[in-house]
Amino acid sequence: MSDTSAAVAPAPLVSTAHNVETVLWVKHWTDQYFSFGITRPATFRFRSGEFVMIGLPGEAKENGEVGKPVMRAYSIASPSWEEELEFFSIKVADGPLTSRLQKIKVGDQILMAKKPVGTLVLDALKPGKRLWLIGTGTGLAPWLSVARDPAAYEAFEKVIVAHTVRSQVDLAYRELFEKDLIEHELFGELAREQLLYYPTVTREPFKYQGRITDRINSGAIFRDLGLDLEKFDPAEDRIMLCGSMAMIKEVAALLEAQGLVEGSNSEPGDFVLERAFVG
Repeated sequence: MSDTSAAVAPAPLVSTAHNVETVLWVKHWTDQYFSFGITRPATFRFRSGEFVMIGLPGEAKENGEVGKPVMRAYSIASPSWEEELEFFSIKVADGPLTSRLQKIKVGDQILMAKKPVGTLVLDALKPGKRLWLIGTGTGLAPWLSVARDPAAYEAFEKVIVAHTVRSQVDLAYRELFEKDLIEHELFGELAREQLLYYPTVTREPFKYQGRITDRINSGAIFRDLGLDLEKFDPAEDRIMLCGSMAMIKEVAALLEAQGLVEGSNSEPGDFVLERAFVG
């Protein structure tokens, strides 16, 4: 899955506050998006959908001192059973972290917090019939984890991944959902019967064109997927939201208006969003 060549390893990082992990592969999807995999500590446990702080050491200053590490919250894109950890990131030219992170190569080292957290987990939802994983841009990351977890297919009759981007080229992982998952040796049969992938594009002609909020409001998403619904059903639909703040707030308000209740780890509900990302 790598499109980079091995690089000469720099001096090993040492940190007592963070795990120090090694980059295993890097894949650049476009000039805006990239993914990478790192080693997973033997003691690191997480639930599919959680996030963790990752980052790089501070840069050297003119006086020779090294600044504090630059850390940001990243959803873990790999499922909880995977031996490595995968992440899906946007590229920001002047971003404090991503301006440097997008240049990582195989063999480089990454700092990672020792404990994952988050509410985009199955435990935060009540039992239901359909699991909707709705994301924009890199908000797809936690769904890459949840949709590759057999527990999701055991808990729900349908697992629906809705991913909205600006252009078709931005539909990273499209082949994973349209081909790889349904051929997967562990749960391909489950995915073939239960997984529905719904990509939408906002800025160019596409089979499913427009903002995901508009397609929900118009009922188009339900018709396109062949579901006998006009809107979400509080008794059967469970929804997770991740991505742009505008989308999350708009869909959350829509869900509440339709009678769905937000859940949390301590009190499961009908839908969840990641408060740490929304603010």
